[in-house]
Amino acid sequence: MAVAAAGGGGGGGGGRAQRSGWLEVLVRERWHKVLANLGGEALVLSGEERPDGAAHNGLGGDGAACRGAEGGGGAAAVRTAFTDPPEQVPEAVSNKKRCVKVLKQELGGLGISIKGGKENKMPILISKIFKGLAADQTQALYVGDAILAVNGTDLRDATHDEAVQALKRAGKEVLLEVKYMREATPYVKKGSPVSEIGWETPPPESPRLGCASADPLSQLSLSIHRDKKTIPLKMCYVTRNMTVSDPENRLIEVHSPDAKHTVVLRSKDSATAQAWFNAIHSSVNELIPRVIAEVRDQLGKTGIAGSREIRHLGWLAEKVPGDNEKHWKPVLVVLTEKDLLIYESMPRMKEAWFSPLHTYPLLATRLVHSGPGKGSPQSGVDLSFATRTGTRQGIETHLFRTETSRDLSLWTRSVVQGCHNSAELITEITTCCTYKSQECRLTIHYEHGFSLTTEPQDGAFSKTIAQYPYEKLKMSSDDGIRMLYLDFGGKDGEIQLDLHSCPKPIVFIIHSFLSAKITRLGLVA
Repeated sequence: MAVAAAGGGGGGGGGRAQRSGWLEVLVRERWHKVLANLGGEALVLSGEERPDGAAHNGLGGDGAACRGAEGGGGAAAVRTAFTDPPEQVPEAVSNKKRCVKVLKQELGGLGISIKGGKENKMPILISKIFKGLAADQTQALYVGDAILAVNGTDLRDATHDEAVQALKRAGKEVLLEVKYMREATPYVKKGSPVSEIGWETPPPESPRLGCASADPLSQLSLSIHRDKKTIPLKMCYVTRNMTVSDPENRLIEVHSPDAKHTVVLRSKDSATAQAWFNAIHSSVNELIPRVIAEVRDQLGKTGIAGSREIRHLGWLAEKVPGDNEKHWKPVLVVLTEKDLLIYESMPRMKEAWFSPLHTYPLLATRLVHSGPGKGSPQSGVDLSFATRTGTRQGIETHLFRTETSRDLSLWTRSVVQGCHNSAELITEITTCCTYKSQECRLTIHYEHGFSLTTEPQDGAFSKTIAQYPYEKLKMSSDDGIRMLYLDFGGKDGEIQLDLHSCPKPIVFIIHSFLSAKITRLGLVA
């Protein structure tokens, strides 16, 4: 992958780079080399010319051939398609093969940058010529020349990396077979593909969320230089095997908080990809407490979708219903003190927090799966968990996938503890029902158990028909439509209650109360 060893430059995005090196980025269905620098709050992708003259543009360059350009490597010291427009190239040169001998210099090599390659569906093109170095001194090479061969080695079907290696191996005396391609000038003129990477622009309603740094000098959340892109990591979703097939396990996906943009990065091998993923994922996770604090400030006393506070939030992959085991989609999941909320993207405006895609009461939700399953992101490793919620429409199930085992542990623990805390917070629920043709109320209390009372008539007090503690409950069941059956082992046998709607919410709430009480008593780990 690397044309030259990754340097320490290219910072930006807040703080010292935690990791730096060469990666490839997918832009317009083509892979382009970039220098990646990971800071505490941002990932910076650079494709610019470095001061030492080494080509760091998006399609890479002949680092060995271009290194050490004398004169500083600035704009004035580089010939490009802008400084040497096509009309200045002699007509006699156009579309004719030429052989040019170049003598490599000890410092500066050939003194060119190249673009293109088989993977980019383009020939190997000279995109820059550094003034005063070997290629420039021939006065016979032009920006826009296609390199057909190097010392007899055919490059017409070469990848970019193969061309770089051929130039490195060429020795001191290099014979280039070239052909000027006027029609390739627009391609050579293009800035780094880094500048074409799409990303979101946070709306003014949320000034902090999405910014790379609180530093006033860094308030532009997108550093849109010609050859540099700064991606703020706050509330990004970092994942693998989501949108692009990755049979070699070399890809990393970074999804924007608004779920509209995805940057796909490729590493040289699986191990390096995993190291980059771990580093970016850790940086994102470290920012979550700050995000929660900022959202709390943003919402003020109004809370979030009927709840008072956020206990945990983050991105998960949700299994899309269907036969395709690998079809997952990103969702933002928020746990409050009493609800599980699902959003399609990170809300920016205050009002958006009040309209989640799904709202599930934790009291009527249970964790039903965590561990071995199908469709895991890595071979032999399953990082999924499932929830089931009792609703008036029946049971709703969601299968989620986390990115690391630590995430899996955190989410499953948070869901279970959220259900138990919700039971202690809400304490009791009451629902109307019919018992032996009489309109009644069923009350389930976290501490006191079950009570069945008559509906008060004409201002009279309600009458208690039956009352049972939890330890008397032998069995509960339902028909999935409207009937709830509670067996307390008494002389009346099974109590049959018509709830007038799907009994699943009540069944799940009974389970949550019992589970919370058992956990509180220390009867389970």
